[in-house]
Amino acid sequence: MPSRSRDWQMRWYQLVRAMARVNTPRGEEQLLDWLLRPGEARVLAFVNAHAMNMVAESDPFYQALMSADVVVRDGVGVSLLMQLCNQTPGQNLNGTDLIPKVLARANGLPLALFGTREPWLSQARQVVREKLAPDSACVVANGFLQLEDYIHIAAQHRPRVIVLGMGMPKQEEVAMALRAALGSPCLIICGGAIVDFLGGKVPRAPRWMRNSGLEWAFRLGREPRRLWNRYVHGNPLFMKRALAVAVRSLRHRWPQVA
Repeated sequence: MPSRSRDWQMRWYQLVRAMARVNTPRGEEQLLDWLLRPGEARVLAFVNAHAMNMVAESDPFYQALMSADVVVRDGVGVSLLMQLCNQTPGQNLNGTDLIPKVLARANGLPLALFGTREPWLSQARQVVREKLAPDSACVVANGFLQLEDYIHIAAQHRPRVIVLGMGMPKQEEVAMALRAALGSPCLIICGGAIVDFLGGKVPRAPRWMRNSGLEWAFRLGREPRRLWNRYVHGNPLFMKRALAVAVRSLRHRWPQVA
C-alpha cells in the first residue's frame, strides 16, 4: 500500500482512469442521449484542475466524484495530466458548453436550476425558458438552502434534469443526496458556475481564449480577488502534483486496480 503522504496520488490516478472519454462529435451525441435516457437517477460531474487539487486534499470529495455515474474532464490542465499518465484525454467537455446542450436536448421535460442568488437565478431561468428549452417548466432555488430543501423541491416537482450551480464540494454532496433520495428518473448535473453564466453574472471569455485553453485567465481578470488563490496558487500546485504523478507512473509503482 502507498504511504499516507501518497494517498492523493492514488486518488488522482484512479480518478483519471475513471473519466469518460469522448473522442468525436458523434460520441458526444451518444453521451447526451444516454444521459437523458429514462432510467434511474444519474449524476454527471466535471473535473478540472481546481477539482483535482481538492481531490488531493479531501478524500470525501474524491469519494463523491468517484460515485458519480459519469465524470468528464474540463480543461487543458486535466488533459495534460491524462497524457502524462498515458491516458487518452479525448475532447474537452467543459460544463459551460455541454450543459446548455443537455438543457436544449431536454426541451419539453421538467427542469430545475439550483444555485447562485437573485437576480441572476431568475435571469438564468429566463434564458433557459426563452432560448434553450421553451417547452419545459423550470423550477429554481438559490444555492444557499439546506440539503433537505433541495430534496423537498425535487420530490415535489420531479424534474428530469437538475442543474446544480453551488460550487465544489457542496454541489457534489447535494447531487449524491438527491440521487439517493429521488425515486424517479433524473439527471443531476454538478454545474459549477453555469447558473451564473446563464444569468449574466459572469460573462464568457472570447472564443479564441476558450479555444486556446485560456478561459481561466479571462475569469481571473474579471474576478481577481475571488479566483486569485484558485488560479495563481492553484495552477502551479496542480502542475507540481501532475509531474509527481507522472514520475510515479513512469516507475510503474501503481498497485493493481480493478
